[in-house]
Amino acid sequence: MKYSSFQTPERRLLGAGPTNLYPEVSEALIRPEVGHLDPKFVEMMDEVKSMLRYLFQTKNEFTIAISAPGSAGMEASFVNLVEPGDKVIVCVNGLFGGRMVENVERIGGEAIIVDDEWGTPVSLDKLEESLKKNPDTKVVAFVHAETSTGVRSDAKEIAEISKKYGCLVIADTVTSFTGIPILTDEWGLDAVYSGSQKCLSCVPGLSPLTFSDKAIEKIKNRNSKIQSWFLDQTLVLDYWSGQGKRSYHHTAPINSIFALHEALRLACDETLEKLWNRHLNAHFRLKEGLDEMSFNFVVDKEYRLPQMNSIYIPDGYDDLEIRSMLLNDFNLEIGAGLGKFSGKIWRIGLMGYNARSESVDYCLDSLKNVLNK
Repeated sequence: MKYSSFQTPERRLLGAGPTNLYPEVSEALIRPEVGHLDPKFVEMMDEVKSMLRYLFQTKNEFTIAISAPGSAGMEASFVNLVEPGDKVIVCVNGLFGGRMVENVERIGGEAIIVDDEWGTPVSLDKLEESLKKNPDTKVVAFVHAETSTGVRSDAKEIAEISKKYGCLVIADTVTSFTGIPILTDEWGLDAVYSGSQKCLSCVPGLSPLTFSDKAIEKIKNRNSKIQSWFLDQTLVLDYWSGQGKRSYHHTAPINSIFALHEALRLACDETLEKLWNRHLNAHFRLKEGLDEMSFNFVVDKEYRLPQMNSIYIPDGYDDLEIRSMLLNDFNLEIGAGLGKFSGKIWRIGLMGYNARSESVDYCLDSLKNVLNK
């Protein structure tokens, strides 16, 4: 059987990720291949680290991009910082908090759940109450921007409460990174991970990650062997180390890192303040149009993510039918609900390249056309 080259349709990706790529990022993907230990590639890796430090707002020496998606960033944080028997408080207010629990349990840690309704932020009172009941807790973990619901939790306050009880803090910033403020050092976050395919508008498959000095100290003084070989960051340290020399750990996804370097460069050139404002302005434009169509948001105004807009599906409309019409007739993808929100909400992502007026207007016009039909 003879196969033809796969031809991709041109979609507008306004779901929960991936996003459409910046043109410069697409161009970076087809640059000539070099070896993953080539001096020029090593030089570029140092620039990736430097740009990630700015975007994470940290001075952490250990700031890298894992050669795997954001879910691997999550697992890397847990397998390195949690040992069997450790108590870990996990704040769960959506699907991805639930995945954190799964990580803790697979390691053999004891997951203590602070549970909040989907669509609401992590309760600071519940967190402190749980810490008082469990003073021997080692780690507190939470999702800063819950992709499944579009809600933002107060990372600064969560970290502040956790530090009072001597805990390390793990933060999932997969959907928040460069879309809303993340002040790693100022807030006292110890392990922060993200993904390349959201507000960076880069290709999927890479996970920016930063560990504080306290996190590195914990890793170096573990009593047990790290569960995962590939995600053991003591082995990766020498691969991403400075002074231009690298030890072999794995063959990096070279072209994807070309793309990441370009996405980071674009973000740094734009500056964080302008990035945050651009995402916010796109949200306000979308909200104005959705209000005119009488849509209701899932999340209260104070806690909404500008880059991930969750709205209730109006009565009388079929979720799959509407999304299929948007995809087939307008080449527009929006996100479906997950878990307990399956079939009940739509998630409209305005991330990175798509956080602009043209994408917002196209989404609103397409939605109006389909609903009118």
